[in-house]
Amino acid sequence: MAERIARVYVDRGLPHLDTPADYAIPSALDATVRPGVRVRVPRSEPVTPAVGPAALPGIAGAQPRAARDSGLDGWVVDVVDAAAAAGALLPLLKVVSPEPVLPPATAALVRAVADHCGGTFCDVARLAVPPRHATTEKAEAARAEATPASAEAAPTVTGSPFDAYPTGPGFLAALAAGQSPRAAWTLVPTAAAPGDWADGLAAAAAATYASGRSAVLVVPDAKDADRLAAAVERRVGRAAVARQSADLGPAARYRGFLRALHGEARVVVGTRAAAYAPVADLGLVALWDDGDDSHSDRHAPYPHSRDVLALRVTQEKAAALFAAYSRTTEVQAWVEAGWLTPLELPAADRRRAAPRTAVASQDDHALAADPAATVARVPHDVFTVVRDGLAAGPVLVQVPRAGFRRHLFCARCGAPVRCACGGPLAEAAGVRGLACAWCGRVTADWTCPDCHAHRVRAATVGHRRTAEELARAFPGVPVRRSDGDQPLLAVPDSPALVVATPGTEPAAPGGYAAAVLLDAAVLLGRANLRAGEEALRRWLQATALVRPGDRGGTALLVGPATDRTVQAWLRLDPAGCAARELADRAVAGLPPAVRVAAVTGEAAAVADVVAALRSGDVAEFYRTARLRRRTDQPGLFGAAPEPADRTPAWLDVLGPVPDAADPGRTRVLLRADRAHHRALATVAQALAAARSAAKAPGQAAIHLDPDDL
Repeated sequence: MAERIARVYVDRGLPHLDTPADYAIPSALDATVRPGVRVRVPRSEPVTPAVGPAALPGIAGAQPRAARDSGLDGWVVDVVDAAAAAGALLPLLKVVSPEPVLPPATAALVRAVADHCGGTFCDVARLAVPPRHATTEKAEAARAEATPASAEAAPTVTGSPFDAYPTGPGFLAALAAGQSPRAAWTLVPTAAAPGDWADGLAAAAAATYASGRSAVLVVPDAKDADRLAAAVERRVGRAAVARQSADLGPAARYRGFLRALHGEARVVVGTRAAAYAPVADLGLVALWDDGDDSHSDRHAPYPHSRDVLALRVTQEKAAALFAAYSRTTEVQAWVEAGWLTPLELPAADRRRAAPRTAVASQDDHALAADPAATVARVPHDVFTVVRDGLAAGPVLVQVPRAGFRRHLFCARCGAPVRCACGGPLAEAAGVRGLACAWCGRVTADWTCPDCHAHRVRAATVGHRRTAEELARAFPGVPVRRSDGDQPLLAVPDSPALVVATPGTEPAAPGGYAAAVLLDAAVLLGRANLRAGEEALRRWLQATALVRPGDRGGTALLVGPATDRTVQAWLRLDPAGCAARELADRAVAGLPPAVRVAAVTGEAAAVADVVAALRSGDVAEFYRTARLRRRTDQPGLFGAAPEPADRTPAWLDVLGPVPDAADPGRTRVLLRADRAHHRALATVAQALAAARSAAKAPGQAAIHLDPDDL
């Protein structure tokens, strides 16, 4: 047999070594080395013996460090003839597992994601492949040998939420025929069939399954994954579905991964790691609620599920379905570019299918009609909606803040309410009086040091205090609370008040009779680029739990009636709001109309990054280290750019400014237009690699498309 070599990405954690290295394949390992397997490779530098008790003779189990730590982890991405190697090669030490957990298609996706996000191959591979669970791996191999292949159940495609949308049946028909349509599905926010996102995604997966292809469905959290998995199993059968999410535990997560890898599961449902699931013959990727920040990975290089799936669609020519009640500016940009086709109801039909919406405002006209609204947090209209809703079923009250009253001020002079230590005082559960957020001291009788008054008012009121106020206003009515610490999954259809923070609203089997969205200005006033987008998403998700208007469902929002985001919710027009927001960001030079890389760290390190950009050192290193990837195929994210000799004209350097999260650090923003967004990622890779190769002092983290602008 001709000798072969393995090309391996070695997990060294060094950006300047982010290229495959060649290793000789010993004859003993030749049968098990193939693309995708985990291996161990020798260190290129000698390993010194251990120093300390573990190296002393006479201690049981003591051994030199070279024997304990025999190499580095790596991923085989290719196996070629030994004639392709130049010079002598180090041999592979061992094959960790014969399972090809990183097959060629997944390896190509990992490389593409790393290049898009300005990261390294191994950083993304750790996100894509769950940790090995040896016991599960052996059990799955034995089970597969002992269990004969079972007949596949016929999928159920008919009778889906797509039937209510003009182009919905055509989308499913295209999937069933083996085609690859791409759509942005904006659902009607209603607790009825047109708003059932889980059954809609399940129907799309069933249509893809009927064509003999596989589907990958990604959701924000485990609760959504449970709901979607149950819906898919009803349509294609349990044997064809695999779950992929961290909440399952190491064994179950790895078992689901192996079932997809072996072709046993044709539909994978899970959270963001499921976007990389190694299914055979991919036909559809679907993403629910891409605006949820859970889709953005908190580990470098911080990929977003939306971008991972878009790259995968481009590489594997699959269909795509991005579904939500709202619409992000990123999806809107793809719609305007023609890469996605909108799938939605006309405005008039959307209004008929959704709950009735109204706004309780506190503008001049509202104050003239209800003078008490000048001091009341809950206008009179709220009590009317709640009272009428309780006559028909449960009523949802969404409160943007958790807890009791926060940010307290003197009711007479407006001075902040402070403890003797200077910390802010606030109400807390189980405390009689006000507790200090800094020292924990409880003040039973607070007196204003300026005007000597004793009464306080709150800038914001939490869900606990709101629940107490509503319980006094509606005696005898059950009041239930749901928040991040104690979320409710569901409530019965009997009359009750359900007070919940955004994202924790429980479902009612027949839908809520009414919903009240309090303190809209709090969500709108967040210091974040996506404040309006996120507020609209939260409001529409709560509205989607309410019965349709023809069954008496009503949603009332308390906030500024003239705000355009509030108006978009009132008209149920998230697509129009996203289009206007995208146009404004294009004028202002903000993402996603442009692409931004944030360089954050110690002032000296950030200054070195800027100096390297302007000197041309980065471009030279980029050439000599051969960091350019062979990713020149056209697609959604463009082709790999040529390196620049100096700071290119398309790159703006903004800053430095103090980091908002940590004033002791500074931040510089690198901004490029969308035509050069791939080039900006390449610059980020070269910057990280140059600093790594030079062992530059200080810390300077580079994050593309950060959420905290």
